[in-house]
Amino acid sequence: MFDKILVVCVGNICRSPTAQFLLQRELPHKQINSAGLYAMVSTNENGEKVGDAMDSHARATAEKHGLMCPEHTAQQFTGELGRNHDLILVMEQRHRDDIAKRFPEALAKTMLLGQWDTQREGNKDIPDPYRKSDEVFEQIYKLIERNSMLWANKLK
Repeated sequence: MFDKILVVCVGNICRSPTAQFLLQRELPHKQINSAGLYAMVSTNENGEKVGDAMDSHARATAEKHGLMCPEHTAQQFTGELGRNHDLILVMEQRHRDDIAKRFPEALAKTMLLGQWDTQREGNKDIPDPYRKSDEVFEQIYKLIERNSMLWANKLK
């Protein structure tokens, strides 16, 4: 049913690639991608779109926990990306709200990564660790890992 999954955050360099790689490990039979609502993407001299690599702190934290992180290039969320995926997982409610405003056709299939997290009452957002301490990256990694596993169990 949900064979193509897109994980979305702001820049597509910390949270969404981490969740993408966790979900890919757990759901190898599914197509998992990631994107950023405001990813920094430019065009090189050959006319190719080029995005930022995965944040080094996010990569180091994930790899410390045994998660292999292949090469990653940030990509911008577009209406076409939304249409080409069965499920869109966002990190924060404001990301869902942004998609609702900019890409209303994608709202029905957009849910929070933290949707099933019963350990956290009320707020299901996964905060952005960008430019924060190693301790924050560690805390956010654990949130992403727990919530990715909850989704993986539901999607198997």
